[in-house]
Amino acid sequence: MKSDLPKVLCPVLGRPMIHFVLDALEAAGIERKIVVVGHQSELVEQELASRSDSIEFVLQSEQLGTGHAVQVCRQQLQGVDGSTLVVAGDSPLIQSASLKKLLAHFGSEQPSLLLGTLEKDDPTGLGRVVRNEAGQFTGIVEHKDASEEELKIREVNMSTYLFNTPDLLWALDQLRNNNAQSEYYLTDCASLLHGEGKKVEALAVLEECEALSINNVDELRLVDEKMRAMGYA
Repeated sequence: MKSDLPKVLCPVLGRPMIHFVLDALEAAGIERKIVVVGHQSELVEQELASRSDSIEFVLQSEQLGTGHAVQVCRQQLQGVDGSTLVVAGDSPLIQSASLKKLLAHFGSEQPSLLLGTLEKDDPTGLGRVVRNEAGQFTGIVEHKDASEEELKIREVNMSTYLFNTPDLLWALDQLRNNNAQSEYYLTDCASLLHGEGKKVEALAVLEECEALSINNVDELRLVDEKMRAMGYA
């Protein structure tokens, strides 16, 4: 990011990007928020200390993948009977309206896992959501592993997960890091739960703008421009 700041504190429209994520969660009615911190965690905690909504911080001392980032929250999630929403802190264009749709569907259908997905005109580089002939979720295949037919799929995984918490805790215990990166992937929870016969669903309710996350200064600039065009400023 060409900055000494933790990525989630890099400014969009002059404001640390993580605030936009937390604003969306608050607007969607999420009451309890857990922020996983790592590099320069004290700066993130200091920045968020002034927010009126209560936030819990959990330290991920080693960065061992998205699954590991949720694994370090096990203690905080123990005994929770309801749902747990997992989103990324570098996606300031997350929309509260999309989250409300996911929460409503989850409330009526009660799956073990509901993925928030997006129909994207150009899904290049993103994980495809695979369904059977009946339209039911069967798995996620990464772009590099997709067959020619799977590459035609336009529905993509956007790292927005709504779990039944006990099922999430079970899946976290099953995660393995036997991959090229030696990391624990949260994406694997979908296949683990599906393999156990649990109800896993994907709902394509995310808006096009929610595909824009931030991994470098060019994407930061693009998101800044998009948010100005959408009237955030």
